[in-house]
Amino acid sequence: MSLSENISFKKMMFYIILLGMTMATNAQGNNSNRDFWRNVRYGGGLGIGFGNNNFNIAVAPSAIYQFNEQFATGVGLNFNYSQFDDFKFTALGAGIMAFYNPIKSVQLSAEFEQNNVRRQETFLGERFTDSYWVPALFLGVGVGGPQVTVGIRYDVLYNDQKSLYINPWVPFVRVYF
Repeated sequence: MSLSENISFKKMMFYIILLGMTMATNAQGNNSNRDFWRNVRYGGGLGIGFGNNNFNIAVAPSAIYQFNEQFATGVGLNFNYSQFDDFKFTALGAGIMAFYNPIKSVQLSAEFEQNNVRRQETFLGERFTDSYWVPALFLGVGVGGPQVTVGIRYDVLYNDQKSLYINPWVPFVRVYF
């Protein structure tokens, strides 16, 4: 891990810890912890894909604190595994997110993720392995109700050589209970 990747990872962990402390402080300010946990919603995403000589699975659990009907923030984890012929790709990461509903059916979002990526490829009988950290900052818009939102997000830190997705535009479906 290079020095810049190590600093980036430390920044992400700092922000996640800061968010957790902020949420815990807010919970202590309430009359009881019960009030805090009533505003926590759980959800995330699951994905699976397969075809001729390829397979992909993604698991992304998350939890958000719903401050009011318009604003929520939270943390999430993500795991992605892909295999295409002789190419294997694994990504494991964490992130923070904020959602804002200017009107009931429209959701604006900002999500920062830091992922550790490991790629393995066999080319002309020789195996190549690459491992690195890659950040993503998604700005998105979606439509839906309080439990399900469908939309699109854009990675403003997109790097066509290292990012997890093939392009910076990523559709999404969010589900929270």
